[in-house]
Amino acid sequence: MSEDIRKNFASDNVTPACPEVIEAICQVNHDNVPSYGEDPISATLNKHFSDVFETETVVFPIVTGTAANSLALSAMVAPYGSVLCDQSAHINTDEGGAPEFFTHGAKLVGIPSSQGRMDPETLPTSLKHNLAKGVLTPPFQCLSLTQATEWGTTYSCATLSQLTEIAHEHSLTVHLDGARLGNAIAHLGCSPAETTWKAGIDVLSFGGTKAGAMAAEAIVFFVNDRTRPMIQSMPHLQKRSGHTWSKQRFLSTQLLALLDNNLWLTNALHANAMSQRLLHALQRHPAAQVPFDVESNEVFAVLPYPLIETLREEGYCFYCYPTPDGVPGGLARFVMSFYTRPQDVDALIESLNA
Repeated sequence: MSEDIRKNFASDNVTPACPEVIEAICQVNHDNVPSYGEDPISATLNKHFSDVFETETVVFPIVTGTAANSLALSAMVAPYGSVLCDQSAHINTDEGGAPEFFTHGAKLVGIPSSQGRMDPETLPTSLKHNLAKGVLTPPFQCLSLTQATEWGTTYSCATLSQLTEIAHEHSLTVHLDGARLGNAIAHLGCSPAETTWKAGIDVLSFGGTKAGAMAAEAIVFFVNDRTRPMIQSMPHLQKRSGHTWSKQRFLSTQLLALLDNNLWLTNALHANAMSQRLLHALQRHPAAQVPFDVESNEVFAVLPYPLIETLREEGYCFYCYPTPDGVPGGLARFVMSFYTRPQDVDALIESLNA
């Protein structure tokens, strides 16, 4: 086996930044320009995002996904309120308490699901129970959805619309964690508009880092009557939390590089294709089980522990989760990216079949 095999499938955060992003950073690394988002590059963000999403947007560049999610929620939920999400949602399981910290105490309530996708049929019951408790429980003020989900699945645009309609009927605003939005769009074959504001999303955490940026996310407000007050408060929330960058041009130019010629979607299409390449091999493997639909750049597989250990001994990096009770083996997660090559996947398949 060639030594030039990339064996790190732990995350789409382990990759270098894509060349187009690095080139964009170099191109703006000259001259003095106004700071704190007053530079000419940052001034074009709203227009570029509005063009991509086919509606008026107001965009706030953020360095990390945790901050983007948490700051967005802080504009949407009062400290005495609560956020309804899927039990597996990143904000609920992997943000280290940041959403609660940024919102000054808002509660997160997770609803279980089998594929990481909230079922519209379960939503009304949860909302009614919450309302019936009155002051005894924090009122639901926001529904947060994830596209693509933590288990690599996606919501159809129709399902998103069902969920957001129910939420809006109960006076909730809707947030979308889009850390892997490009991968979901690539799988669905829809437009960015169709899986966001046209489906009822109010606020989007746009994922740039996993799509190839060095470090760039964005809070995207789709301008409507629900979001206008949030847009007014966001600059203050951003500054108070220490997330107003003085040299914002270096954040903005990364986001623009991803949007240019739909690079973020091209990168996502490639990552998804690499996932399908691995999936097809796992479906033929006698000892592997694939418990979740593979609809983005993540592949989960239940593998025997000896095989997991062999892969690790060969230098492969991936996360492993406990399996459901009674299911032998470990649940391995393999994540693809723009940086994953066919030969990298083929080498992993060869090791799986050895």
